[in-house]
Amino acid sequence: MGPKLSQPQTAELFRPRLDEQINMQHPLVRLAALINWAEIERTFAVSFTSGRGRPALPPRLVAGLLYLQHTFDASDEAVVNTWVENPYWQFFCGETYLQTELPIDSSSLTRWRKRVGEEGVETLLAASIDAARRGGVIHKASTQQVIVDTTVMPKAIAHPTDSRLLDRSRQHLVKAAEDNGLRLRQNYNRVAPRLAAQIGRYAHAKQFKRMRKAVRTLRTRVGRVHREVQRQLHVLPEAAQAKVQDLLQRTGRILTRRRTRTSCTPCTRPRWSASAKAKPGHPASSV
Repeated sequence: MGPKLSQPQTAELFRPRLDEQINMQHPLVRLAALINWAEIERTFAVSFTSGRGRPALPPRLVAGLLYLQHTFDASDEAVVNTWVENPYWQFFCGETYLQTELPIDSSSLTRWRKRVGEEGVETLLAASIDAARRGGVIHKASTQQVIVDTTVMPKAIAHPTDSRLLDRSRQHLVKAAEDNGLRLRQNYNRVAPRLAAQIGRYAHAKQFKRMRKAVRTLRTRVGRVHREVQRQLHVLPEAAQAKVQDLLQRTGRILTRRRTRTSCTPCTRPRWSASAKAKPGHPASSV
């Protein structure tokens, strides 16, 4: 069931209001007055299609906790526990009186993030930009162009060990065979990953003789898949043949290469290069 519409709380005789106890010039108090909470509530309410069940949590409470979590780099548990201890956080999330109990369970934030999805995140971003514009922090012209610096983003490229290259080559060959309707007698989807994991354990334990034996076994399994796909290459159309042939050539280089100082281009990722600043006394290197 969707959340209920937010209503102003009635005054209580023996409880002082938060706005009578806190500093109204605090940055969170001023930010709360700039954010368009009504638009956030309207967008979040669209995610609930059923009219039955328990009403959902107030959207302003969830949106405020998500803002605070991102601003102070806190976990779900930390942001909920700190909310109880900080009256400014409670006022930012729409509370009128001081609360002494946890507002929600920390797992509810995870479910809300999944429910609102990308559209909800875009609404939060748009609301924060609009609040910054109304507060005079940024100008309208500042949002017309966005510059993103990704020079320090790490590359998700693993070290090209023999076992990893062989298993990834086998996976690409099996997928190419399935996509083009080729029937393989054996694809080694269960045996090959186990062998690759075992090779890593042998290497970690410095049992190199067993490791080399396992690598030879894995190389034999991949070679069988390679030869079987190569035998059925002629039944594919010309467009598919070129793609599979390139994959077969890469796999063939991995199968026939030996442990040398020369590098082998893996078939799992495209070519890339990155230059590194040289240390004193050493020439610049490239990867």
